[in-house]
Amino acid sequence: METTKVILDAMKKANKPMKAGEIAEITGIDKKEVEKAIKQLVADAKIYSPKRCFYELK
Repeated sequence: METTKVILDAMKKANKPMKAGEIAEITGIDKKEVEKAIKQLVADAKIYSPKRCFYELK
């Protein structure tokens, strides 16, 4: 499964703003990969940062 899809699913289940480290723990994906995918998701306007270092679904 695509990394971004896994991250979006994890964020949907958590239903709260999350840090990259938390997402990495839940999904089992390396934190560096999560950070790279988060950058892409923010650029695609699928997620946003409500406060520094936290990310949430739009």
